[in-house]
Amino acid sequence: MRELACDVAIIGAGTAGIAAHDAATKAGARAALIERGPGGTTCARVGCMPSKLLIEAARAAYDARGTAAFGVTAGEVRVDGRAVMARMRALRDDFVASVVEGLDRIPPDLRVSGTARFADPTTLLVDDHTRIGADAVVIATGSTPSLPPPLRPVADRVLTTDTLFEIETLPGSLAVLGAGPVGLELAQSLARLGVAVTLLDPADAVGGIRDPEIAACAATLIGAGMSLCLGATVESAEAAGDGVRLHWRLASGERASATVDRVLAAAGRPPNLSDLDLGAAGLPLDEDGLPDFNPRTLQCGTAPIFIAGDANQEHPVLHEAQRQGWIAGGNAARFPQVEAPLPWPAFALVFTDPQIAAIGRAFEAEAACDWVIGESSFADQGRARAMDRAAGLIRVYAEPDGRLTGAAMIGPGIEHLAHLMAIAVQEGWDAATFLDRPFYHPTLEEGLQSAVRAVAARTGGTR
Repeated sequence: MRELACDVAIIGAGTAGIAAHDAATKAGARAALIERGPGGTTCARVGCMPSKLLIEAARAAYDARGTAAFGVTAGEVRVDGRAVMARMRALRDDFVASVVEGLDRIPPDLRVSGTARFADPTTLLVDDHTRIGADAVVIATGSTPSLPPPLRPVADRVLTTDTLFEIETLPGSLAVLGAGPVGLELAQSLARLGVAVTLLDPADAVGGIRDPEIAACAATLIGAGMSLCLGATVESAEAAGDGVRLHWRLASGERASATVDRVLAAAGRPPNLSDLDLGAAGLPLDEDGLPDFNPRTLQCGTAPIFIAGDANQEHPVLHEAQRQGWIAGGNAARFPQVEAPLPWPAFALVFTDPQIAAIGRAFEAEAACDWVIGESSFADQGRARAMDRAAGLIRVYAEPDGRLTGAAMIGPGIEHLAHLMAIAVQEGWDAATFLDRPFYHPTLEEGLQSAVRAVAARTGGTR
């Protein structure tokens, strides 16, 4: 068995693992990277990028059908499913190749292929070929889609977010289980590309939205064009010809069924921890098999072990995984000294049309009684009307003294407005400070300006 000694061993070569390796190396550590499975990050291969390519194809089809509103007559819109998927894969493969190419700068003797497990807190065994001794370890093993038990009898007809992007063409009909951000984005995109979509979720809101006003708006706007079933729990499934027949129960107790060509399981991605033998590392685990860790330092208890990215389930999105990887890698390199950076404000984006965002403090019905909430509708917002996108709502949350603490919003261009709001929350701005920044006219950003003005009017900060 090969013996390898290093300062930091990083398990996983995804977004968090690559960032951890970069941080550890920059800190002067000799860092080994252990990679398993296909190259490329979850984002590039089966996540952010291929899903956005489908979203853009859907946007093109949707916009082409809506030209009459502008006095422009277009011909019949036809979607070539094979061409859509081929373009998506070609560009996706470019993104993956770029990630893999970046790994080639790591010295070959510090790249190890295989499945790692702990022998003790600072010793790793990689399959049966390599033993790694390290001063500290970073767990960045990512996540894998789960298959809900009711779907197991028809597993060969179920797609996941890891397999959806490999199908040759689009199915005629699809049931999507899970109306979280990923399920919502894919359901709407596929519906706009001509797939008959049924979207099911046991929750009473889409996209994980907690603000009831935004949730109601989202269900109406994004539920259009598909069959949206909230409060629906799938109970069983069986083969039906070449397709699948699903049976579910609604919150009211009513039962319903549908037959579809395929099912997409998009209800979650549990962390890849089961192969690590965390017990040998001496880490106490919770009921879900997750080790206890400090969310700021990412250290597991007092052990020389750190956990970052999707593996810890804290914030399973790329920008957080990248930052966590950097923190974990740096702390592993300087262990036993560790740094505890302040967390970024909570920031979630859903790339539906219209887009959805939640920033900072999440809505809580009881606590909100003491908040100041400013609203702005896109229904009468000038730029949105010019774009024929005049639908949506912004709700900004603030303390009674005007300090901005969070927001929830749905509407056109929300990905840009949300970044402005995230900066304001992180910097601790009050409404007056926010309004002292320039806003060009006519822009969608003026919708956010109007919501903050409503806060200022109630907190004495009106300009």
